[in-house]
Amino acid sequence: MFIAYLATATLLALALAASATLTARRAEPVASNMRAVGVPDSWLPRLAALKAAGAVGLVGGLWSTPLGIAAATGVTLYFIGAVITHLRVKHYELAPAAVLTLISAAALTLRIASA
Repeated sequence: MFIAYLATATLLALALAASATLTARRAEPVASNMRAVGVPDSWLPRLAALKAAGAVGLVGGLWSTPLGIAAATGVTLYFIGAVITHLRVKHYELAPAAVLTLISAAALTLRIASA
């Protein structure tokens, strides 16, 4: 199970790092998507920091089981919130958030199973 967590957490951490970078730079596709669901521009630095922390935590979770579980839990909750935010405003372009929710939940399950 650990190798499955290794692969899942590494890919998820890379996706989070890329998303954090784009969010911090206020890249137009990210910023317009955030605006479409009602997220104020002032939240973007905080959201970028949360994504970056999740990426670091997932990688650190390779050596520390509690850190990996905490990071995967946090990232899963973050993306559940993103899906709910999309649905709340009837913005149905939520495939990226939904897929990342599932991958995050898989990373959490795999980290718990490999403990």
